[in-house]
Amino acid sequence: MPIPLLALAISAFAIGTTEFLIMGLLPDVARDLGVTIPAAGLLVTGYALGVAVGAPLLAVLTSRMPRKLALQLLMGVFIVGNVMCAVAGNYSLLMVARVVASFAHGSFFGIGAVVAASLVPQEKRASAIALMFTGLTLATVLGVPFGTAIGQQFGWRVAFWIVSGLGVISLIGVTALVPNKHDSGPVSLGHEVRVLRDPQVWMALGMTVLGFGGVFVVFTYIAPILEQVSGFSPRGVTLMLVLFGVGLTLGNTLGGKLADRALMPSLMGILVALAVVMAIFTKTSHSSVAAAITLFVWGIAAFATVPPLQMRVVAKAAAAPNLASTLNIGAFNVGNALGAWLGGLAIARGVALDALPWVAAVVAIAALLLTWIAARLDSRNTLSGAAGAVKVAVQQDAC
Repeated sequence: MPIPLLALAISAFAIGTTEFLIMGLLPDVARDLGVTIPAAGLLVTGYALGVAVGAPLLAVLTSRMPRKLALQLLMGVFIVGNVMCAVAGNYSLLMVARVVASFAHGSFFGIGAVVAASLVPQEKRASAIALMFTGLTLATVLGVPFGTAIGQQFGWRVAFWIVSGLGVISLIGVTALVPNKHDSGPVSLGHEVRVLRDPQVWMALGMTVLGFGGVFVVFTYIAPILEQVSGFSPRGVTLMLVLFGVGLTLGNTLGGKLADRALMPSLMGILVALAVVMAIFTKTSHSSVAAAITLFVWGIAAFATVPPLQMRVVAKAAAAPNLASTLNIGAFNVGNALGAWLGGLAIARGVALDALPWVAAVVAIAALLLTWIAARLDSRNTLSGAAGAVKVAVQQDAC
């Protein structure tokens, strides 16, 4: 593994910890701030929307910076946001702090993915991106459960102070290990934005929104589900998050390898698996053992989508990889916000916690349909291109 990938993975670990930590602490935050569980769940939505808005904004502001300097600046924003979370005195201030922290998320992963892909041969780029995102999955295995345990024992604010410290370590790692030599030079904003004229780029972003949105319909409320439906204690929820994180890590690696071999067929197969697992979880959530097994398999399917979804956007917007990659991270978080909102809306409308996976399955099926349409368009364009090449060759022979 190239050493710079280690620095990027460490940063991904810090960012992933702060993104997912709130799920494990949702009941604690709700009790401490005197708000309902659905209201606390909006902290997930707020973070995700902050990523979606901040990603293109900061992509524009950092487009003429060397990539290393941009990564350092973004990690500084991340640190400030998490310190604000730790000292927030009420729900509104915590929401603002979460949004500030989220602004660094999209651009960091977007630029980091481009740097990661530049470090390896073309046929290994999806695997390199997956290696960077391993930091994100390890956050769910180590960072989130550890932070959840700390938050439950000493208060959720202490957990955010620890995340702030992780941000400082990440900043040091980026400064020491990420080189400048992979910079491609300043790119004009007009050049970057022109890539958005391609409908396939928007379809790829839509695939990301729906493909990951279904995951957060359930994951946002995973602590209440495991406590109230599956019967786990708060400590048991922490252990289940570890198990889920192990599944995410395996799925991330698997998704990278599958995407390098056959991107679109692999993505469609993964989305089918995701929908099936969610449907099964409506039943298995009532048994602690069955819920644990399903949670592990769900983790594999959930993060197996990440490398192929990221590669799809980069492939369809090769002329502007920085903006496209960053926008796709924003799309992931639009999906997170959509999923959290749909889950909260379902609960508010009287849907039981154990029925939320059905909503997630429907969203995954919608992602599958959009992916199938995009694959069909790829095939049609390939056939049209081949036909055009044959026609030109015939005309040349005639001449």
